[in-house]
Amino acid sequence: MTRPPPGYHGQYLRIDVSTGEVRAVGLPEDVLRRFLGGSGLGTWLLLDDNSAACDPLAPAAPLAFVFSPLVGSPLTTSAKFAVVSKSPLTERINDSLASSGFAIAGKRTGADALVIVGRAPRLSILLIDDGQVRLEPADDLAGLACPAAEAALRARVGNDYSYAVIGPAGERLVRYATISHDGRHAGRGGSGAVLGAKNIKAIAVRGTKRATWAQPQQLAAYAKDLSARSFGPATAKYRELGTASNLLVFNRLSALPTRNFQAGSIAGAEALAPETLAVARTRTQASCAACTIGCEHLYGLRRTDSAGDTAQNVRLEYENLFALGPLCGVTDPDVVLAASHRCDELGIDTISAGGTIAFAMECAERGLLDEPWIRFGEGDAILRAIELVGSRQGIGDLLAEGSRRAAQSIGRDSLDFAPQVKGLEIPGYEPRALQTMALGFAVGSRGADHNRSGAYEADFSAAVDRRKLVPDVAELAIATEDKAALLDSLILCKFLRGVLEDFYGEAAEMLALVTGWDVTADEMRTSAERIVTAKKVFNRRAGWTPGEDTLPPRMLAQALDDDERARLSSEQLAAAVRSYNLSRGWTAEGVPTPATLERLALADI
Repeated sequence: MTRPPPGYHGQYLRIDVSTGEVRAVGLPEDVLRRFLGGSGLGTWLLLDDNSAACDPLAPAAPLAFVFSPLVGSPLTTSAKFAVVSKSPLTERINDSLASSGFAIAGKRTGADALVIVGRAPRLSILLIDDGQVRLEPADDLAGLACPAAEAALRARVGNDYSYAVIGPAGERLVRYATISHDGRHAGRGGSGAVLGAKNIKAIAVRGTKRATWAQPQQLAAYAKDLSARSFGPATAKYRELGTASNLLVFNRLSALPTRNFQAGSIAGAEALAPETLAVARTRTQASCAACTIGCEHLYGLRRTDSAGDTAQNVRLEYENLFALGPLCGVTDPDVVLAASHRCDELGIDTISAGGTIAFAMECAERGLLDEPWIRFGEGDAILRAIELVGSRQGIGDLLAEGSRRAAQSIGRDSLDFAPQVKGLEIPGYEPRALQTMALGFAVGSRGADHNRSGAYEADFSAAVDRRKLVPDVAELAIATEDKAALLDSLILCKFLRGVLEDFYGEAAEMLALVTGWDVTADEMRTSAERIVTAKKVFNRRAGWTPGEDTLPPRMLAQALDDDERARLSSEQLAAAVRSYNLSRGWTAEGVPTPATLERLALADI
């Protein structure tokens, strides 16, 4: 095999858990340079596997854990990996990213990616030790919550492995189940269900194979400077208040989705604000692996279980808070903390859980569901619904399918107010109050997604009128989407985007120091555009149609209950989507043209 460039091992492991067959598959340098790692390389792997037409829960469907050239380097926030597959929730491409020691240990197995196919004959642990692979039975772990499963693995297998596990939700194929590791989650889109469908309860990785760096001394100097800048004013609010720092601002602007997106603000939001929580209860701070920013805030929660009254530290982020609080009409912090904690234990995405439960609350309110207990503002209803989803019992079996499938089952026009795009529940940004973000949601390859589009940044600037969507904003939405695609492929934390003064120039410099390639800012721009377009190619092969690039009918027909000016028409959105498509070099309907595929070196996929 040709010697791989520094930063890479030049191969991935393809593991068939049905047969136990393991193949080391070479990754050509031109593929690595075009797709980098993370989400980009994962998209190429799925396209190369011709898996777009697969049922995402079928044995043949691949699940890829993808690292990047920067993993293991001294660069801050670089200990990240992507889990890439076809989503069982959306049936479109899904790339969930997370930070933990699993990224570093996984890359030390000597692979740039781990691609899992097949279905193990029994519930199993997949152990990868320096590239050597074996399966062990996991019957004793069946039904265990994520933290308990990881603790049991550490006691049984050892602390020198890093683990990725699924909870009961993944075992029961909840379509928005997560993969957990070190208390963090690859959350959106149901990658936990894909792993569960393969009968794999956990993956354990360790290794000794370290990648090299092209210019180690210069890389160390650059990393030291970047770390110092990452601890500066651009990230101060995340250290001081966490990701929930904008909650009260959103509430004041009627941009905080409330009661299943019927309103944009809620009375009593102050009780959930980090400024209040930090005073009212204990708080500790933590960082992801290899991170100098430290945005993670954990709050104390008293809970009573079989062991008695115990204190818990609960990780609380803005999206957990919004989805399990205001979206369901709740402002009791104890409920939101307990609900967030339980989702983490069961291995459930908090955004999809909150969105689907809020949808069910409105259905019950309208008489479309005969479940009188599931009502807006009822904290006990949220906690009960989460348990039912995790066990797939009663109404939980329907809610485990997500809001789109639930609406299709309920019928009676309930799909009009199901809070989803392409089947993925909408995050905590009210599209009518933040209309550049509305465009970002509509065109997102993963569905409604605040991590793949940062178009809300334009809405909070002087560049646009946030309540008046016009076609010209397409370029602004594209700019944030491309930056996100590059960060997710290198892979680095999104919070660095405000730290990098010359985003594409510094991205090129980092990659050059690691790999030795003579990359430029322009090449990085093209790489980002290529990765976004490759995702669209996958989705087209998976059955995507132009009609998917829209928002729920409610959001295109009604203003917010508490802000009559927050109104968005279907004509406005369609015009902006058309402008977005043409600006990308696609057809007006959103199909990449042959000339664009050729220019982006995608004609061969």
